[in-house]
Amino acid sequence: MSRTYLLYALAAASAAFFLAIGLWAFFDAFSFYEEIAEFPPYNAHFLHDVGAFQVGLGATLALALIWRRDALLVALAGTGIGGAFHVVAHIADDDKGGTDGQTVSLGVFAALLLAGAVWQWARGRAVAGSGPPV
Repeated sequence: MSRTYLLYALAAASAAFFLAIGLWAFFDAFSFYEEIAEFPPYNAHFLHDVGAFQVGLGATLALALIWRRDALLVALAGTGIGGAFHVVAHIADDDKGGTDGQTVSLGVFAALLLAGAVWQWARGRAVAGSGPPV
């Protein structure tokens, strides 16, 4: 097996790991706390944030396998996905602290990242004529 395929396998396995761990922490923070992160005190919002960032890492690795020749698209989309999960965590955990201004700021930032990803993707389609560079 070539070194390239080993690196692709590492990226794919790591993407699956980060996505699984991130989604678990995000959607079932207490179970994640009981099984993995037994660091008192339990803080649901903190674990939701941890999950959001892990999802962003996993998404970035997964997208790097899809859009191998467009680092900017991968970076914008992966961080935008992580940012969007972070915003959802702030909305869901509104009663646990933070301010509306923080949530709005995070939302604008995530939206800009995702809009930048769409723009970069469209640019790639226009240049290549059929989809983002791979």
